[in-house]
Amino acid sequence: MAKRSPIVEMTSYGIYSNWDSNSRHLPKIQEFTTQVPADEEVEFGYIINIKKAKGRVIEYCISHPGVLGKKGQVLEPFTGDIHVGSNDWDFYLGDTIQLLDPINGYESNIGKWRMTVKMDGSVIADKTFDVYARDEGEFWKRRGF
Repeated sequence: MAKRSPIVEMTSYGIYSNWDSNSRHLPKIQEFTTQVPADEEVEFGYIINIKKAKGRVIEYCISHPGVLGKKGQVLEPFTGDIHVGSNDWDFYLGDTIQLLDPINGYESNIGKWRMTVKMDGSVIADKTFDVYARDEGEFWKRRGF
């Protein structure tokens, strides 16, 4: 019997509320965008819905633009795999801007962040986010001045 073809839909992408990885609830979308300010604790990524794939394995990867770790080393892309939990399953792939480099601040976060999900070796979801530094004028404008 042939395998059923999974149905994959990206339901949202952009900036989200803070996500608790221990919670069953996914974060809530705050703004649909691929432009992300390099502000501490900004959560961004996407949610995909996968149908007809229960038990199959997806592989995810977050390639970041040379984010530095606590010891000053460039961090490798974040990768992993997970089993699809049901035949109508939502999956959140995202990251948070963090101050890991005390010397350069958020500068190592600035650039293109590519997030991909693969199933059976094929990319089923792909989105690139542009993390940018705010200028001082934008900082004050967002605060009502």
